[in-house]
Amino acid sequence: MRKTYTTIQGDMWDSIAFSQLGSEAYTDRLMNLNPQYLGYYTFPAGIVLKLPDPAEDVGDALPPWKQVVG
Repeated sequence: MRKTYTTIQGDMWDSIAFSQLGSEAYTDRLMNLNPQYLGYYTFPAGIVLKLPDPAEDVGDALPPWKQVVG
């Protein structure tokens, strides 16, 4: 059975990935598992998200919106 997380007001994709999975690097996988909620940047309370399995390695790259383009 896949783990889930119920959002609280103000949650964001990267903060959920960090708090629930230990790294912002899981943000893309979290978003890919929950495409029906991609319209949210900041979540309201009560959205139930599926969490990816954190056992697989993920890269150290930041999500695109956090990368500094120089």
